[in-house]
Amino acid sequence: MSKELMDELNVQVATWSVLYTKLHNYHWYVKGPQFFTLHAKFEELYNEATLHMDEIAERMLTLGGKPAATMSEHLELSVIGEADGTETANEMVGRLTDDFTRVMKSLKTGMELAAKDGDDMTEDLLNSTYQSVEKHQWMLNAFLGEDNN
Repeated sequence: MSKELMDELNVQVATWSVLYTKLHNYHWYVKGPQFFTLHAKFEELYNEATLHMDEIAERMLTLGGKPAATMSEHLELSVIGEADGTETANEMVGRLTDDFTRVMKSLKTGMELAAKDGDDMTEDLLNSTYQSVEKHQWMLNAFLGEDNN
C-alpha cells in the first residue's frame, strides 16, 4: 500500500471519528418539531460511522498500516470540523450534507489511489462506503427540501 493511500485512509479514520462525535452532539441536542425523526436518524448515522471507521482502520492494519488512534490526530487529520453546539435542527442537517460532500471527496481520492496501487479490496471498501454516504446525503437533502417548501 502506498504512503499516499495510507495517508488518505487515515483521513477517513479521523473524519469518521470526528463525525461520530458530532453526530452524538446532534443526537443529544436536537430540538424542535423534527426531534423524533432527527434523533433517530442521528443515532443510525453515528452507529454507521463507527462501522466505517473500524472497517477502514482494520483494513489499514491488515495491510501493515497504522491508523490514527488519538483524538488530537483525528481533529488534525479530519476533513470536517466539530459541532459548535449552537446549531438548529436544520443547520445540523445542512452541516451534515456539507460534511458528507467532504467525506465523499476523500473517499473518491482513496478509491483512485487504491486503483493506482492495484488494491481492489480497499477500492471496493471505499466504494461501498461512498455509496452509503451518497444515499444518506440524498435523504438529508430531501429532508431539507421538504422543510423549505
